[in-house]
Amino acid sequence: MKLNSTVLLTLILLTLMLGAGSVSAFLGFNVGSKALKGVTSPDARPTTKFANSKATSPQHGGLVFLNEQEILKTVKARIEGKTKADKSRSSDDDDEDKSKKKALEKKPQQVAEEKPQVGFPVAAQSEGISLSVQSTRYSGAALLLNVKMQNKGKDSVHFLYSFLDVTDDKGRTLSASTDGLPAELPANGPIFSGTISIPTALLDDVKRLSLALTDYPAQKLRLEVSDIPVAR
Repeated sequence: MKLNSTVLLTLILLTLMLGAGSVSAFLGFNVGSKALKGVTSPDARPTTKFANSKATSPQHGGLVFLNEQEILKTVKARIEGKTKADKSRSSDDDDEDKSKKKALEKKPQQVAEEKPQVGFPVAAQSEGISLSVQSTRYSGAALLLNVKMQNKGKDSVHFLYSFLDVTDDKGRTLSASTDGLPAELPANGPIFSGTISIPTALLDDVKRLSLALTDYPAQKLRLEVSDIPVAR
């Protein structure tokens, strides 16, 4: 009797377990079906997909082959156009160079034809050495005397321009500085150019200037340039 009750209890438990498993499986299948609703499997045939997309996209045209003759004509036209442009640019550059050359050729003639300032040049000479003032002009706060020097003698001559004496028409000594004048004049040498600068603050009532320069250290010659007009 005890054995029969045990078997019966076991059967009941098995039945309950099977029932519970069936209910769980049904519920899981139902939930999974709802979750996968609308999901489709990918198409593994790319050619079919390409054909479908081509059929549904009529805006993409087919492959167009270019005409070889047209391409050659276009390239030839571009090359010829570029060549003409280069030739035109080169011609313009040549014309510009020619005009510049003509301007440079005319410049020396124009300089040669310029009239000297009134009262110039003022020069002095001693033993083959010449000192001349060609013109004067104002630059900033100074009066510039444009000077030329030359040695036509047989011996070279040295100068120290700190010994240059500049005086006005009232006998007053003026301070001055030089630029570009040579420390040595070689024998039978070329013409050297330079400037002598005098502060304008010293020239308020001055009408004429004088220069005096001796060689150094021998001091055998003396160059005196007088009555140099002061530009106004």
